[in-house]
Amino acid sequence: MQLSQAGAPPARNALHVVVTSVASDSHTWNLIYLQLLLEELGHRVTNLGACVPDDLMVDECRRLRPDLVVVSSVNGHGHHDGLRVIGRLRDCPELRETPVVIGGKLGITGGGDRGPLEELRAAGFDAVFEDGTGIAQFQGFVRELPARVMARVTG
Repeated sequence: MQLSQAGAPPARNALHVVVTSVASDSHTWNLIYLQLLLEELGHRVTNLGACVPDDLMVDECRRLRPDLVVVSSVNGHGHHDGLRVIGRLRDCPELRETPVVIGGKLGITGGGDRGPLEELRAAGFDAVFEDGTGIAQFQGFVRELPARVMARVTG
């Protein structure tokens, strides 16, 4: 299930990041792109691949205890599937504080409607990144995260 973990050696403050898609999304190019981007930033990545069943995602996150979970969707059902998945992840006591983000094509109506994005945040995602506009914001979020994770671990 796990794709390659090749890439740049992890930085000293490297995060362990799980990259995944939702059960209804069979696209893989977005997952490979995110994996390579995160590895270029110096982080270790476990890529669960496409069409990941909710139970498998939750079980792997519980087993791996990552510093960050990145959910990507390009099939237009990310909003609906994301609401279900974040509930499952946040129901696990050991994952309640784990940063979880979602991005990509989250709906089928196109961009501009902030309602679904705010609904995803209210449901428990730490950040939501829209298709086409979110990659720079995502990179900024990831760059700031090691300090937040270290504060959570040592605080």
